[in-house]
Amino acid sequence: MDFFIRLCLRGRDLQDPENRQRCGTLSGGVGIALNLLLFMGKLLAGMITASIAVIADAFNNLSDAASSVVTLVGFRLAGREADEEHPFGHGRMEYLAGLAVSMLILLVGLELAKSSVDKILHPEPVDFNLLPAGILAVSIGVKLWMFFFNRELSRRIHSAALAATAADSLSDAVATTTLLLGLLAGHFFQLPLDGWLGLAVALFILHTGWGAAKDTVDPLLGRPMDPELAADIDRIVLGHDYILGIHDLVYHDYGPGRAMMSLHAEVPADGNFLEIHDVIDHIERELKAKHHIETSIHMDPVVRDERTQALRDQVTAIAKGIDPRLSIHDFRITAGPIHTNILFDVVVPYGFRLSDSQVRAGFYTGVKELSDRYFPVIQVDHSYVEGRRET
Repeated sequence: MDFFIRLCLRGRDLQDPENRQRCGTLSGGVGIALNLLLFMGKLLAGMITASIAVIADAFNNLSDAASSVVTLVGFRLAGREADEEHPFGHGRMEYLAGLAVSMLILLVGLELAKSSVDKILHPEPVDFNLLPAGILAVSIGVKLWMFFFNRELSRRIHSAALAATAADSLSDAVATTTLLLGLLAGHFFQLPLDGWLGLAVALFILHTGWGAAKDTVDPLLGRPMDPELAADIDRIVLGHDYILGIHDLVYHDYGPGRAMMSLHAEVPADGNFLEIHDVIDHIERELKAKHHIETSIHMDPVVRDERTQALRDQVTAIAKGIDPRLSIHDFRITAGPIHTNILFDVVVPYGFRLSDSQVRAGFYTGVKELSDRYFPVIQVDHSYVEGRRET
């Protein structure tokens, strides 16, 4: 397994499209070859034993070979460069390949369930023979190797498609183990378990296919940024001079290694804007070099005098009094002859116990308790990164 992984992973940049394409091509090629061999072996075993479950498992391997073709083609398409019709590249083809594999898994599960129910209603004797038993035992070992191989590749390059392929291999290993145990039980105890075992295998395959489909659909619909990635972005941005805080981080995933992001960076209102602009440009280049993220950073000038900071601390305390998960940003004051506007944004987690209007009402009451002259102007935001606090 280490030998194969070294073949496709060259260099340290695991998100490089060429690295990913090599890994997908290798996984697809290995999957096609091994699954075709397993199909022929299990088909022979099924014909010898007259077991519907074993024959169904053989065709499951044939569908796995087709899935490997889909994986191979998907990675090849995902590695294509951006063009006029697809300016953000073709990286999401990898997710579509994983979704296609998941659909094939579900289809096999449904067909196996149908055949198994028919076998339960019309049971037939199953013949035991050492040759098919040996074929099934070898198949289990091969599928377990394929599971660990694809799982390791998926972890190295963070691939949902290869994770779906690994899950499929594990479900096949469990299915074949169940079938082998059924053959042994039927031979030694004369139990008509073939149909029931086939149904159990079908349900397991359906469960696996559903989980794999969800893992590939989520990035297509749009999911939160990985918290570890968000934490590293915070570290990089806040590690530069002039950056006082960041908020409104929005991340768009166009496939592994192809992403766009925007964020607001708070900078001193009295700073040198030419120098600050140079720092912002440097941060954008650094994020692209390290994480392959095209980044656009908006500068928010903030005033940090004693009065503003003291009032901000008071409003922050109000936020924590409503709920410790709330945070504020873009805080500023505009003073007038009669009243003073207190303007700020509050970040509310999704599924929060209070509605946006109730959150505004809570802040309105709290700010008015500080002074009748204060008039709060509140914008309610929702974080695009799960569990992240605005800084």
